[in-house]
Amino acid sequence: MTLSPAEHLADLARTLGADAAGWTAAQVPASAIAEYAGWLNAGRHAGMTYLERQLPVRADPAQRLPGVQSVLVLGVSHAFGPPARPTGGVRVGRVARYAWTPDYHEQVQPVLTRLEQEAARLGVRARGYVDHGPVMERLFAGGAFLGWRGKSGMLVSTQLGAFVTLAVLLTDLPLAEAGAAHPDRCGRCLRCVTACPTGAIGPDRAIDARRCVSYLTIEHRGPVPHEFRPGVGEWLLGCDVCSEVCPWTGRAGPLARLLQPDPELAFPDLTRFFGVSEREFERQWAGTAFLRPRRKGMARNALTVLGNTRAPEGWPVLQAGAQDPAWEVREAAAWALGQWEERRALAPLMNDPHEAVRATAQAAFQDHPAVPAGSGP
Repeated sequence: MTLSPAEHLADLARTLGADAAGWTAAQVPASAIAEYAGWLNAGRHAGMTYLERQLPVRADPAQRLPGVQSVLVLGVSHAFGPPARPTGGVRVGRVARYAWTPDYHEQVQPVLTRLEQEAARLGVRARGYVDHGPVMERLFAGGAFLGWRGKSGMLVSTQLGAFVTLAVLLTDLPLAEAGAAHPDRCGRCLRCVTACPTGAIGPDRAIDARRCVSYLTIEHRGPVPHEFRPGVGEWLLGCDVCSEVCPWTGRAGPLARLLQPDPELAFPDLTRFFGVSEREFERQWAGTAFLRPRRKGMARNALTVLGNTRAPEGWPVLQAGAQDPAWEVREAAAWALGQWEERRALAPLMNDPHEAVRATAQAAFQDHPAVPAGSGP
């Protein structure tokens, strides 16, 4: 039987490694635009001001592909089983699963490039995006019957759970008929809402990035607000709590095919974030999600995790952080040393050149007036 161009492209996507593929119309409903604009107006995008600039393009996919009529949505699982933990170094903290593998943009882009080429051979104009373009992927994924927007705001699939990376192929291919959106399967479940460590999930299935651990450890620049540091817990980069507790994730199991985990990314050595220049850090971690928060951000995150966990093997990292050239890192070290109740190590930071470091160190020192000076584990 001869396949239609739409069927052929969807089959090719699955052959190339997509775990799910489906078509939907390229229209963005006015209600979705209004909802997104309301989220922006409420300031829940935090410091991601680029989202405001992108709203007109998100609302009109034709600005990316004139004459666009349909979207092929790909779902790529990053539901990895845990790799073996490497030995050596200081390996404390957790990394969100999507970052266990080298940059997924670079791994999924060749699939879209091949689909663009095949579409051109079929006389179809197409343009692909892997999360980095101003496209409403989750909206289109729901229309393509890949899943629904869960109460966590994340796309949830009965087949893939909540660990799903999305990619889209905009095309000028007319659809034979528009499919129905995937029904909501959350029901009365509130596990993701109640499990969120910082209360970032709102009643309207939207994330408040100002409170979200993923935002705070990846996109946020400067010190993490003190009130949210305990909620960061063990999360070194990102956060998977809402996806982990989702019942549909539990039913899906390890499914990843195209993407594979790297143990050094799943369990990084924290010492590698200290004593190196930004350029050397970029060289060492090229092609990984660790570049997004940059060296300062990863060092800050490492110290926050050590402040929360008080893992004894992290003491050399705390010492390195207290002498780091970046004030944001020293400020995080001052807070972490306060959590460890290490007043002797805090003393030099009370005279730090940067006001924020001095303030954090002095507050930490005063919070534990009765604790005798220590010298580390």
